[in-house]
Amino acid sequence: MESKLQSNNELEKKYENEIIMSPGKLAWGKFRKNRVAMTGLVILTIIILIAILGPILSPYNMANIDLSNTTAPPSSAHLLGTDASGRDNLTRVMYAGRISLSVGFLSVLIQVVIGVGLGVIAGYYGGIIDSIIMRIVDIFSCLPTLPILMMLGAIMLDLKVRPENKMYVLMLIIGLLSWPGLCRLIRGEILSLREKEYMQAAEALGLKDRRKMFKHLLPNTVATIIVTAALGVGGAILTESGLSFLGLGVTVPTPSWGALVQSVDDMDTLQNYPWLWIPAGVCILLTVVSVNLIGDGLRDALDPKHNN
Repeated sequence: MESKLQSNNELEKKYENEIIMSPGKLAWGKFRKNRVAMTGLVILTIIILIAILGPILSPYNMANIDLSNTTAPPSSAHLLGTDASGRDNLTRVMYAGRISLSVGFLSVLIQVVIGVGLGVIAGYYGGIIDSIIMRIVDIFSCLPTLPILMMLGAIMLDLKVRPENKMYVLMLIIGLLSWPGLCRLIRGEILSLREKEYMQAAEALGLKDRRKMFKHLLPNTVATIIVTAALGVGGAILTESGLSFLGLGVTVPTPSWGALVQSVDDMDTLQNYPWLWIPAGVCILLTVVSVNLIGDGLRDALDPKHNN
């Protein structure tokens, strides 16, 4: 009898010492153990901080022209040299980061708002509403994204849209054309979740549809939303960079990483002036790779079946 009481006391002490962790803390703990994902997070954080603070702390203005110091090689005065107009290349690369990162994050925000909203509605109501939304998804999925973006870029060139305004158009179009995949994922999860016991209890309590959809169903799809959004940022940045490289996205004098790489328009520049295009290319590479590493890390951390 005494041994049983002693074992019970030991169990009670064991449970008292245990810390009950929320799902968010558990996911963060798994994510921190993933060294590759943490490396991506550190790199992305550094890039974002440089893009935000760099142009403010730089002694040069990204638009100032100095024709007496064009295409100067890297030096103590200009760490990444100057471009064909004598502008400080480091300042322009940092400012370009603001443009490219803004397009990436805000276009994904538009994608998430539309895709998640329609996915939850389609999965919850089903029937005719689900059929209508899915047919809209099918239509958008059939649209050729790159040709449409190139066509709109050409139209903006003809209309002489200001370069800084092109950024907002790109955000909107990329977001509007990239939501169908996320919508399908969320719809599939909602179709499964709405049959769970807690949803039957919510139905018995007479809760409003809006509360059941966005308070009980939507939080259970957060893992899918976060991973899809993280991976979508890299794709959006590459799309903007590609369009700017073709001269159909953000154009001079407003810099973006793709527009800076586009300065390589002949073999002489490619071979003799690497400081004009390599820094922007490296920024694109590091940003997209780090975002994808973070997305993979989040997928593993938020997946309850992943034990490592």
